[in-house]
Amino acid sequence: MSREILLLVDALAREKNVEREVVFGALESALASAMKKRFKEDADIRVSIDRQTGEHEGFRRWLVVPDEAGLQEPDRQELLSDARELVPDIEVGEYIEEPLEPEEFGRIGAQAAKQAILQKIRDAEREQVLNDFLERGETIVSGTVKRMDKGDAIIDTGKIECRLPRSEMIPRENIRVGDRIRAWVARIDHAARGQQVILSRTAPEFIRELFENEVPEIEQGLLEIKAAARDPGVRAKIAVVAYDKRIDPIGTCVGMRGSRVTAVRNELGGEQVDIVLWAEDPAEFVIGALAPAHVESIVVDEDKRSMDVVVDAENLPKAIGARGQNVRLASELTGWQINIMTPEESQNRQEEERAALRQTFIERLDVDEEVADILIDEGFTGLEEVAYVPIQELLDIEAFDEETVNELRTRARNALLTEAIAQEERMSAAQDLLEIEGLTPELVAKLAENDILDIDALAELSTDELSEMTGLSEEEASDFIMKARAHWFDDEA
Repeated sequence: MSREILLLVDALAREKNVEREVVFGALESALASAMKKRFKEDADIRVSIDRQTGEHEGFRRWLVVPDEAGLQEPDRQELLSDARELVPDIEVGEYIEEPLEPEEFGRIGAQAAKQAILQKIRDAEREQVLNDFLERGETIVSGTVKRMDKGDAIIDTGKIECRLPRSEMIPRENIRVGDRIRAWVARIDHAARGQQVILSRTAPEFIRELFENEVPEIEQGLLEIKAAARDPGVRAKIAVVAYDKRIDPIGTCVGMRGSRVTAVRNELGGEQVDIVLWAEDPAEFVIGALAPAHVESIVVDEDKRSMDVVVDAENLPKAIGARGQNVRLASELTGWQINIMTPEESQNRQEEERAALRQTFIERLDVDEEVADILIDEGFTGLEEVAYVPIQELLDIEAFDEETVNELRTRARNALLTEAIAQEERMSAAQDLLEIEGLTPELVAKLAENDILDIDALAELSTDELSEMTGLSEEEASDFIMKARAHWFDDEA
């Protein structure tokens, strides 16, 4: 028996060109499966084969778990207190083992054992090929379309097969068996039974990698693509910056007579590529990203990470683009929400904001419209500024004397204190909301401001309402609402 095992291991290791340790591991697994059939319950079996003699031992084992955790799998686990009655110094995470009678190799069934071992070896070979691929660090692969599988293309790179899902193909792209194709390595799916390397031709990273292949200055560190955004097959924007003042970043990416950008476009099925200058200043970056539209003015809201961009009627179609494409790509490229508006719309927005601020000053400071307008004209945008800016800034306003200034500051501070107390009371009333996993105190505060003070009130909101209140994405808002509604279903059950 022992000699048979050693001969089998050596033969399979040579035949399959894998390490002997891989074959030993596969054989141990096959023997463990055979021993497990002795038990009706879900036993955990370990088999150990001596690498020198071929002798094997089998053990049934139980994982030691903390007493407070309880037994989640009674057939495979043992509580720490019970385990220490057998082994005094055992710790959580270790195993208690019980020796089993050796399994006769012939009883397993030679064919079943061989199949199990060969499957393990195939898995090991596949893992080795994948590891070799990963070690090469390839981000773009080239290969031939071997076959189509439910709309996906299976790409043979010579060493490994990759999968290009239908959703990752450029729209209207007609890929056929035998075509040569390039794609970006999007992810590795270790759990997949088939192709584990998943490719993409629609990801923004693909266009970045293509330009890096075409523009040697990027590899040399003289030029960098800072961001990319795509509407696959139609239009893309990339933002570039040069670290050498002698280099024109846009011209370098375009190439002589457009050779470099044309090569990228051809690979992407004629996708139009806009190359813009990256800028550290967000407003300057957004202005460049909206090209070819000319921007009249821009207002930045850093808290909401959004910008109101004003363009005239002539530039409005260019700024927005067909079906909103230009402004959408510019938003993705810069990471800022861009709101395009005409001068008239901007004027209306400013008047609405001024009216709202005027009303706040009138109500909270108990002043007339004239005083409120003076504060607005002097650049004050909220009660905090009135209450806490250096007093000299208020004294410098000609229309105010010292007594008026002191009174305004007192009223502003009292209004803020009253608001803080009310907010604290709302937060205290909304403590139940903190039970929902992932709901932070900041989010609870925003909900409290809108009188959402308990889990049922949150559960009754729509996704749009919660997104508007908190700034959450629709997906995040939907997730919180479903968590809040969970107890409804528990009660029904």
